[in-house]
Amino acid sequence: MTHPEARPPLFDASVPQSARVWNYWSGGKDYYPADKAVADRILETNPHVLEIARAAREFLRRAITRLVEEHGVRQFLGVGSELPTAQDIHVMAQSAAPESRVVYVDDDPLVLAHARALLVGTAEGATGYVDADIRDTAKIVREAARTLDLSRPVAVVLAGVLAHVSDDGEARDLVSGLVEALAPGSFLVVSDDTDVIHHEEMDGMVRQWNASGGRPRVNRTPERIAAFFEGLEMLEPGVVSCPRWRPDPTEVGSVQDVDEYCGVARKP
Repeated sequence: MTHPEARPPLFDASVPQSARVWNYWSGGKDYYPADKAVADRILETNPHVLEIARAAREFLRRAITRLVEEHGVRQFLGVGSELPTAQDIHVMAQSAAPESRVVYVDDDPLVLAHARALLVGTAEGATGYVDADIRDTAKIVREAARTLDLSRPVAVVLAGVLAHVSDDGEARDLVSGLVEALAPGSFLVVSDDTDVIHHEEMDGMVRQWNASGGRPRVNRTPERIAAFFEGLEMLEPGVVSCPRWRPDPTEVGSVQDVDEYCGVARKP
């Protein structure tokens, strides 16, 4: 689904961007030399980043699938998305329920260019995108309403995004601005980096990233991540390391914590 007012993809390839760095780590091809350079430096500092990326992706798969199959969610708003791939929210949701509607939000032109090309969705459902900074919740809500019915439940997905809003108060305001605009029965899905397991490596990763010129980021404790869910009804098992959020039966015996914590909660 395209929008006639979409701006052309103009960007500075010399400035690294999170979505492209994660694309490189994931084995993709959609990155620039600046992204590869900082990604390689971070890997040298923190070799755990690849397992974190896998754990975050697997959590998202399980969360989306559970929300569709167990809670009947058919609308998703992915704020600060990664580069759309064959295993993204629209594929996860529409594989379980073809009528699902998904909107992605980002202000990276390469992400938006891929969204226009790839987010075709199913015949029964719909996909869309919003070109906006994650802090501009008013625009996000207004533009998302072109594709989503905000009078019905929506799951807002903030996967690895809030780390780029370093002030806790501003980050909570961002979350509140999105959740307050949604109908009762909507859900909030959050995952983000911590530094509780490999403290030095995770702090080194943040220092490397912040020195690169990209949008600064911060690690939060699990308690600070839990604060984003204030006033909502947490789903079990609460805020935990990603592999511990409702692992698949075959994975239960091999679960190991990583420095990526997550949670899912319902708006009463």
